[in-house]
Parts: sequence; structure tokens; C-alpha cells
Amino acid sequence: MLTLTRSVGETIRIGDDIEVHVVEVRGGTVRLGFKAPREVTIHREEVYRQIAEANLLAAQVTADTLGALAAFAPQATDDPAPGAPTPRASAPGDRSASPGVPAR
Repeated sequence: MLTLTRSVGETIRIGDDIEVHVVEVRGGTVRLGFKAPREVTIHREEVYRQIAEANLLAAQVTADTLGALAAFAPQATDDPAPGAPTPRASAPGDRSASPGVPAR
């Protein structure tokens, strides 16, 4: 871990496009200001942990839900269901939309 000492009004740069400004120091509290591109997320540690936990829970629920739903999915078989139409095989170059409709 890098440890730096800065005073109010001083700045720390992270890479080319992130700035951390020391805004105020009062007792044991430091106020920091951040300038960063919009695509860079900045969170307090406790908020970051809550987001990570929520994402983990959402991923688990999704996996559990998909597993439960799989039990209701029809199983693929080679035999069509009784009374189901048989798919029509088309010959190469066959451009008809359906049987009995001439091609244009």
C-alpha cells in the first residue's frame, strides 16, 4: 500500500485521468474530492461491499431459478408428438413459401 501525506488543497493523481483532492481535514475526518471519467465507479468501501454482496446474491438466485425452471422444460426427442406436423424438407433452390404456393 502506498501511503502519502497531503494537505488541504493538494491533489493526488491516479493514472492520467483520475484526481483526488484533499478538500478538508477536521479532527480525524478527511474530506476528499474526486475527478474521474464517468465510466470509473467510485464508492465508499461499505457501499462497494453491499453492491458486491447484492450482485453475488442475484447471480445465485438466477442460477437457482434457471435450474428449477429446467425441470419444466420439454425434453428434446427425435420422434414428433402424435398429430404434430412433420417438417417439410426443402430442395436446394426451393423458394416457395409453403406447399402449393408457386415461387416467384
